Amino acid sequence: MKDIDVLIEALPYIKKFHNKKILIKYGGHAMIDDEAMSSTARDTVLLKYVGMKPLIVHGGGPEISRSMDKLGKEPEFIQGLRVTDEETMEIIEMVLVGKISTEIVSELIKHDGEAISLSGKDSSLIFAHKKGARKIEGIEEEVDLGLVGEVDDINTDLLDLFVENDYIPVISPVGIAKDGTSLNLNADTAAGEVASAIDAEKLIILTDVPGVLRDPSDPNSLIQKIRISEVPGLIEEGIISGGMIPKIETCVKAIENGVKSCHIIDGRKKHALLLEVFTTDGIGTMICE
Repeated sequence: MKDIDVLIEALPYIKKFHNKKILIKYGGHAMIDDEAMSSTARDTVLLKYVGMKPLIVHGGGPEISRSMDKLGKEPEFIQGLRVTDEETMEIIEMVLVGKISTEIVSELIKHDGEAISLSGKDSSLIFAHKKGARKIEGIEEEVDLGLVGEVDDINTDLLDLFVENDYIPVISPVGIAKDGTSLNLNADTAAGEVASAIDAEKLIILTDVPGVLRDPSDPNSLIQKIRISEVPGLIEEGIISGGMIPKIETCVKAIENGVKSCHIIDGRKKHALLLEVFTTDGIGTMICE
């Protein structure tokens, strides 16, 4: 009977999200661990088969650093931001577009999901401009991070074409500038921009933490729901800090642009995606208006 109860609990959510676009940002453990990657891909295909329209944006920071290491190039970071020269950009494209994206597609196909790998350059999917030199906290002079981009426009026609024909688009966060230059994009930011542009119902960011914790050393101090009006206060208190800030800022911007809800969930947890979408309690931290 327990199995039946699970299905009954899921029914209102299957109805609510039928035909709705769900943008999933693959990151952290869900990308590094083969078993987790396979499980996440299977769960994504399940969303598809119960009538939702999943799209994926993925990151790949650790893999990029590893490949740079193998090729004898020292990764350079300024306050956690990757400095991207032309050689680094080539490696980024090789890893994100050539390796990670196709691996995700293979996993989705293995579970009978029709998937297609897209770079932000394909048909100007993610049109961007190079970030200029700017002030970074703790550094006196302005810093130029090189070929790092900010998103200007998303080619939603291309995504609609694939989604309406039952494909799961798998998008690498590489942008294209007016002059054809490739630009390195923050994967969370790219996911938020795509979610906003396609009018996604949900943006789900898979990470390696349970969500936003009141006390980082206590996994039971999870904040389950944050309204966007509460975010500045939580940043000021230091509860939202470090790498969580850009993720939350991405969520806030997405909600301001019409995405109904954003979720930061623990990709290390088995079937995290299904627990979030199909159960009343969900998991992780939900950001809403």
